[in-house]
Parts: sequence; structure tokens; C-alpha cells
Amino acid sequence: MLVHIPSLLSPAEVAHCRDMLAKADWVDGKVTAGEQSAGEKRNLQVPENAPVARALGDLILSKLGKNERFNSASLAMRVFPPLFNRYDGGMNFGTHIDNAIRFVPASLGSGAPIRVRTDMSATLFLTDPADYDGGELVVLDTFGEHRAKFAAGDLVVYSATSRHHVTPVTRGSRWASFFWIQSMVRDESARLMLFDLDNAIQGLRKKVGDTEEVVGLTGLYHNLLRRWADA
Repeated sequence: MLVHIPSLLSPAEVAHCRDMLAKADWVDGKVTAGEQSAGEKRNLQVPENAPVARALGDLILSKLGKNERFNSASLAMRVFPPLFNRYDGGMNFGTHIDNAIRFVPASLGSGAPIRVRTDMSATLFLTDPADYDGGELVVLDTFGEHRAKFAAGDLVVYSATSRHHVTPVTRGSRWASFFWIQSMVRDESARLMLFDLDNAIQGLRKKVGDTEEVVGLTGLYHNLLRRWADA
């Protein structure tokens, strides 16, 4: 499952993020890598407890909460506080799979560490594709290879169980935010069926309104969600 969500951030919001990040201190990206992926990771990150990371993370979280496509695709129960990375010339991230569990430090949460099961991974692009070469997010699944290099402000959400990598940047610099989502629906196939059903219902509503059949399908959607959700 790979879902493209255009224009999560407006151009003005992207410019604000980039202006704030340009003033930030960047550190080796291995600080958030697992044991296996640390050897494959060559990039820079803003420390997760940096004030700029938390302020921009809150902006992104607020936009996610209002985005219908994100909410439909993810059925999010928890979202890991967004992090920020940067790939300059020659940097890349080799093929890896994200850790199954991430811990939100007590300093970023409600006073105690919070576990987040990583059902889905997300990348929010903060650099225009014309400003850098390479730096594609490549996700591999049973259907083959999927490449993502979207406009600044666009989000891509994909299964955290997928092997993926970021190709080397050969010109310019690629900036992004990345984070993970714990879904109310753990099973990926069930989550995908609910996403497809929700899209079909919304499309029908626009064409024919809230007919008896559309209301019936809406009821089916919520009954399936009720059956499959952990919440």
C-alpha cells in the first residue's frame, strides 16, 4: 500500500519549514537508526528534541488531523512526532525495513515513554524535485518497485513492512520530514479494503448523494471498522 497525498502543506508552509530548518543544527542521521539500518544510513537530521523540530512537527500533526485522505488511508491511532532529515550530495539510505516499535521519549510525550507500533511509514517532501537529482524514495513490495519523488508539500504513506531505500543525491539537497503511524486497524489488507470502500462511498456521494444504497455502504464501512479496529 502506497498512498500519495498532494499538498499536505501549502507553498507558504513549506517555505516556513525550510526557513526554520535552515537555521537548525544538523547531526548524523544514524542517531535514530536501528542496528541493521545504521550501516546503510548516510544523511543528516535535526535532533528530535530540538525546539524547531517540535514546533514544525506540531504544524505537520495539525495538518494531518485535517486531511481526509490521510485519515482514510491510515486510520491513525498514534503518530510518531515528525522528524526531519536532509540528503546532501553523495548521501543516501540503503535498503532496510523500519523498526517495528518506536519509542516516543518521555521528554516529548506526557511524562512517560510511549510505544508506537509502526504500521505505516511516511515521508513529507520539503524540496522541489527540480532542485535536486537522485534522492528518490524506492519502496519494494510483492508487486515490484515503486518510486516516489513528489512536489514540496506532498506526503507519501506506505507500509512499514516494506523494504525501501533512498537513492544517492547527485545534485542539490533533499529535505524532508519523516514519521510513522500506528493504525487502529493492524491488518494491512483490511486497512486497504476500508480505504478502497471509503473512496468508493465518497465518489458515489458526489454523483448521486446520500441514497439508501450509499447509506447502506456507509453502514457496512463502519461495521467493518468496528470489527477490525483495535481502538
